Amino acid sequence: MRCFITLLILLACQQAWTQNAVGLANLPVRNQPGKPTSVAITPAEEPSVNSLIIPFNRVGNLIVIKGIVDTTEGNFIFDTGAPGLVLNLTYFRQYATTEVDERGSASGAVVGAVQTMVNRFSFGGLDFKNVKADMISLGHIEDRKGIKILGLIGVSFFADMDMVIDYEKSLIYLHRITKKESNTYKNKMLDSTSYSELEFDVIDNKMILYVKLGDRKMKFFIDTGAESNVLDSRLPNKVFESITITGRTKMIGAGNKSVEALYGNLKNMKFGDRELITLPFVITTLENVCISELCCIDGILGFEFLSLHKIGFNFIKRKMYIWK
Repeated sequence: MRCFITLLILLACQQAWTQNAVGLANLPVRNQPGKPTSVAITPAEEPSVNSLIIPFNRVGNLIVIKGIVDTTEGNFIFDTGAPGLVLNLTYFRQYATTEVDERGSASGAVVGAVQTMVNRFSFGGLDFKNVKADMISLGHIEDRKGIKILGLIGVSFFADMDMVIDYEKSLIYLHRITKKESNTYKNKMLDSTSYSELEFDVIDNKMILYVKLGDRKMKFFIDTGAESNVLDSRLPNKVFESITITGRTKMIGAGNKSVEALYGNLKNMKFGDRELITLPFVITTLENVCISELCCIDGILGFEFLSLHKIGFNFIKRKMYIWK
């Protein structure tokens, strides 16, 4: 597996874009690193038997959830760019490991990973036994965010679920879809509000969304662990005619490697029936971020897109919902 898309744009970017760039004024205000916000579940929001509501903290633009690996409890980053459970090697050195293939990151670094098995992993009321986990150093994220990170929670844990992420309330709503519900389940939040519906794929535990820029159909990873949106610098010149460059940024990826990249606003990208006038992107090569030798992506959609609206995913029907 070449792609280990997490770590990537946990990029804790040292952004240096122009403050008055078009469209940036409408983005949500960012919390300062190391100063997470928290939220309590009110009685009206208590989950049903098959449903859970998980409060999260925001650390910078990352979603941080409490979790427990065997007897070790602490912070985990909710990262749909990760395939499953990823543990910080610093805190789990006593576990038996096996080596796995090298994996690439968006910063161009090659990450050496090992795997282990944990007896039990739980978070937010979900409990899993005999879980395979990748192990790699997350020290560069801890240093930049100022908090202890035990690991990353990836997309495979949600394969049979309906998920809604509400950045404004700092809540994740989960519903485990039963076999009886697989063809009929509809999230109640969709009944009373206007929303757009898009199809997405899950390939090798990577969430892929197809969007349009003019007549060009483009593939993007959906990555809650990416603090910025990313566009592949190898795309045709026609794509970059739609971008206004606003500055430069430093990207910090796996192995604490940094690369300089351009930052700008992409105009008129279409998500189903919705067109965004402008959306900020970091521009860098994504040649190391592929699902296979024949299937690479055009970009990554992270916090700067996902946090604009309440957003949902039905992993059984492969439907994505964007609230208006």
